[in-house]
Amino acid sequence: MLELLGEHWTVAFFGALGGMALGLAARLGRFCTLGAIEDVMYSSSSLRLRMWGLSIGTAILASFSAMALGLFDPQGSIYLSQTWNPLSTIIGGLLFGYGMAIAGNCGFGALARLGGGDIRAFVIVLIIGVAAYVMSSGPLASARVFLFPPMEAEQSQSLVFALSRWLQLDVALIGIVIGLILCLSSLSSSILRSSWNAVLWSIVVGLTIAGGWIGTHWVATHGFEATPIVSHTFSTPVGDTLIYAMLSSGLTVSFGIGSVFGVVLGAAFGSFGKGQFRWEACDDPRELRRQMTGAWLMGFGAVLSLGCSVGQGLSAMSLLAYSAPVALLAIFAGAWLGLRQMVEGFSLGSAR
Repeated sequence: MLELLGEHWTVAFFGALGGMALGLAARLGRFCTLGAIEDVMYSSSSLRLRMWGLSIGTAILASFSAMALGLFDPQGSIYLSQTWNPLSTIIGGLLFGYGMAIAGNCGFGALARLGGGDIRAFVIVLIIGVAAYVMSSGPLASARVFLFPPMEAEQSQSLVFALSRWLQLDVALIGIVIGLILCLSSLSSSILRSSWNAVLWSIVVGLTIAGGWIGTHWVATHGFEATPIVSHTFSTPVGDTLIYAMLSSGLTVSFGIGSVFGVVLGAAFGSFGKGQFRWEACDDPRELRRQMTGAWLMGFGAVLSLGCSVGQGLSAMSLLAYSAPVALLAIFAGAWLGLRQMVEGFSLGSAR
């Protein structure tokens, strides 16, 4: 494959395959971060939250199983090689979660809705991409680096590696056991077991995350160029996709660009398959303004926290990075605040 496509197009191909699986999961399996939080808060349904638990457990189990088989070295990922900054993670997660709530989607969800014909989602996607670049390498980059300087870690920033050093046990074994516990815990609920569609797509999402790590690691170890070992995330890669769409003659494709296109394509297939594809636009300018504000916050927050709800909540969590559970809790807290403000109508100034 490397001889046929080259290294850049091979990783983009792997990203596109995984992105298509995630897009289908969003449309056919109703896999959604914000939807899971909304269901718990206002529908008293834990089904989609348990889907997240099963996806995380599957991703951990598959990733560390791959490590045990020599198919993947997690220490090459940015989540484990860069020193964790708790403050940056918390601030970024809160911004992302609040922005997600008032925008009505995360970056991944917006791409999936775009695949279903939602033009409002296209505006959200554009702004997330621009905002991520403004924070990562644009006007706000210097302030970000000054406040939260990135530093190379001396030890892997992962709970599993820390437990391995403490317990003197194999890293992969600990990860596999934790993954199994999470999977079995999620499947212990009759709510999840009663929906095989939910179980199926949860497992697909988890395997897709692990597949990203395995695919990019394979290219990195079999190719001649330096290839980042990454999995799916939807903040800066959205900006990369916009830049590539405008300047492709001077740039190369990447795993993230393939992933972004794949989600849109997979969601489109799922929408057409269910007969749900339809063009939608925003009729209320106030609604569009709110969604645009949320998109800016998501782009900024994702860069600060080093990942979005998928990047930290699934990809980093699959490696049990220190940052992952903190970022996910911060995203949930920010979303709770935003949803409460949206649904119950309290103002931040009057909140007690």
